[in-house]
Amino acid sequence: VANEGGKHWTVNEVRALIRIWSDKNIQQQLEGTVRNKRIFEQVAARLQKFGIDRDWKQCRTKYKNLKHEYRSAKSAQDSGSTSKCMKFFNELDAILGHSTMEQASKSDNDESERPPEWTEAKSEKDSIG
Repeated sequence: VANEGGKHWTVNEVRALIRIWSDKNIQQQLEGTVRNKRIFEQVAARLQKFGIDRDWKQCRTKYKNLKHEYRSAKSAQDSGSTSKCMKFFNELDAILGHSTMEQASKSDNDESERPPEWTEAKSEKDSIG
């Protein structure tokens, strides 16, 4: 886990970051983009309101580290191992644990809301590429 510019994150700082991250709007923005500097600038600005002084890079690094740690804990758990656990697992599980199922059902819902010809055109396009 990378050191955040020499200053460790406190439990309260991580909780605040997770609270902001759990915002549906932030989650949707993070899902839809790779270049996410602007999003993390927003996150850093919101942390500032809690009196937490972190720049966007620190926020992004911590986000990535938490996500990685969660995924490895989750896969260890799924494989039956209980040895790997992490501090904020439940909070992150609430955000990340449903994302794969939500995305699957969300895309199903999107299809049902579209006119049938859109769905057909989309599946034809998918089969070509």
